[in-house]
Amino acid sequence: MRVLVTGHRGYIGTVLTPMLQKAGYDVVGLDADFYAASSFGEVDDSVPWLKKDIRDVAKEDLEGFDAVLHLAGLSNDPLGNLNPELTYEINYRATVRLARLAREAGVTRFVFSSSCSLYGAAGEAPVDETAPMNPVTPYGESKQLAEQALRTLATDDFSPTYLRHATAYGVSPRLRFDLVLNNLVAWAYTTGRVYLKSDGTPWRPIVHIEDISRAFLAVLEAPREVVHNEAFNVGRTEENYRIREIAEIVRDTVPGSYIEFAPGAGPDKRTYRVDFSKIETLLPEFKPQWTARKGARELLAAYRAINLNDTSFEGPRYSRIAHIRALLEQGKLDTDLRWKSLASAA
Repeated sequence: MRVLVTGHRGYIGTVLTPMLQKAGYDVVGLDADFYAASSFGEVDDSVPWLKKDIRDVAKEDLEGFDAVLHLAGLSNDPLGNLNPELTYEINYRATVRLARLAREAGVTRFVFSSSCSLYGAAGEAPVDETAPMNPVTPYGESKQLAEQALRTLATDDFSPTYLRHATAYGVSPRLRFDLVLNNLVAWAYTTGRVYLKSDGTPWRPIVHIEDISRAFLAVLEAPREVVHNEAFNVGRTEENYRIREIAEIVRDTVPGSYIEFAPGAGPDKRTYRVDFSKIETLLPEFKPQWTARKGARELLAAYRAINLNDTSFEGPRYSRIAHIRALLEQGKLDTDLRWKSLASAA
């Protein structure tokens, strides 16, 4: 099977792509490569790829592929808030355009990297895929709008699937420190403080990026009728935590660390517990292998290996919003988040 992975040089994509290759898929990537300067280790450059903004993809770019795995986009709430209109343009409208072109090009499967953040302010009860969407940020809204529009494109010959993954964590060649477990372990290792910027009460499910990648593989391997126009929450039901519980796991993992709340730390309106029984039942090939405790140990070992310091992890290199702002300030990106020149993109 020939597969196009958009965003293959991002946080999840640099983990997913080699897993696909190892499983025998013929993989091609597509990426604007905003985060070329954000590498945390070796990025596999053996994958053929198109350096292209997803807003500029043409039908001929998609011809000859059996599936598109669509990860590219503005990747979290702070980045989505930078310019909400651009968030809708890239995460919503460009996604729908990409899917429409893929259908016209004869692609039969389209797997969309969605997010549990579209549940937004969901309260205490675990939510499954039938729960009302209640996003509270432009990022969450963009995922909701994209899913709703993609559903209308489904045909007998074109099968979209929506993977609503929990909050990601884990080591990647394009590491991010703006994710809760990655961030708290970095704080604990570099300063001794497990530093909480909320009051710790919100619920959040978390999932390792390798397990997210396993979900993509499971969809590709599943019978069409199982995944056709279906949404799947991606994670493990037992991996729902209050933020303070994640902090306690980090404190127990990083020797000598202690929990500290930021001044004025208050509740986060994003709070959701998620039921993952659907993916467990319908996609038995999906076998997640990580837990928060195991992930915290992996992150700690990675930070120790490079002797991470607080300047590095709090700087723009590994924070998506800070990195994009730096590219804007340096004049490398224009206000529409497009490279100004090939030299800037290099």
